[in-house]
Amino acid sequence: MNTPLSMLQKQVRALPLEEGRTETGIPWISAYRFLGETVSMPEQDGPYLYLVLDGTVRLHTPSGILDYEAGQYSISKIDTPQSGIVLAGSERGDFLALAAAFSVHDVIGTALEMDGCRLRSILEGELGEAEMEYSDQAVVQGIASLFAARRKPVWSEFLGRNRMREVLYYLLCGSCGRQLLQSVTQVEQAGAIYEANSWIKENFRRTFTVEELAEDRNMSVSLFHQKFKRAVGMGPLQCQKRLRLTEARRLMLDEEKNVTETAAEVGYESLSQFIRDYRKMFGAAPKEDVRGLRERLKK
Repeated sequence: MNTPLSMLQKQVRALPLEEGRTETGIPWISAYRFLGETVSMPEQDGPYLYLVLDGTVRLHTPSGILDYEAGQYSISKIDTPQSGIVLAGSERGDFLALAAAFSVHDVIGTALEMDGCRLRSILEGELGEAEMEYSDQAVVQGIASLFAARRKPVWSEFLGRNRMREVLYYLLCGSCGRQLLQSVTQVEQAGAIYEANSWIKENFRRTFTVEELAEDRNMSVSLFHQKFKRAVGMGPLQCQKRLRLTEARRLMLDEEKNVTETAAEVGYESLSQFIRDYRKMFGAAPKEDVRGLRERLKK
């Protein structure tokens, strides 16, 4: 039976596997094969997914001992393994695993693009068991799809990054999602912060102040700004500006709107300020930038 796990096992075993770490051709994913009882863990500075492909392993973590069978995974940012012991090898007498590295920025970026209701359900622990179980299985399927796409002639790192974002989406919707999100943000009242970000995405054309956002969430301005920037990677008004300018670029490119009406539509009251902000973000004035984009698209 060709399950995502069996297909992934086949794809990884087609590699010239060595003892220990083997590069897979996908920059952020490595394969690990061990013939003995001891398993050395990946040397990663950032968080990583550790997926068991074949065999059973016991991982020693700061929280205790956890056992993983083929198809199960751990996430290092939640409980980074210190060492591992093979409990049962594969039919071939070895142990096989994958490690997929990702950054805190990748996790937060994926979370911020989620539907606000879905993100809120994750943060408040409201996802059902069936939904989390499906998402855990989809993680394996997503990585298998990533390997399958790697062999196609049109492969690019762009496609790989986007498929990896799909894997991250399912990670966040899976059994470890809430812990992962809390561990990478390390922000108390994370739900209120992400709700504020969702509100900004829906209302970026409006004029608002950080004081209003903070007051609506019963926080001081300094505390709200600090927590928002830590979670989102930028301040609320900077977030609003990026959304306005990104939408402005789309309006001029896709709907062929002129600079003046575009600036007004995305919420700018000053045309000169719009042009200054646009140039700072995209490296060229609006007309020049859009003209260059169109020329590149024609090639």
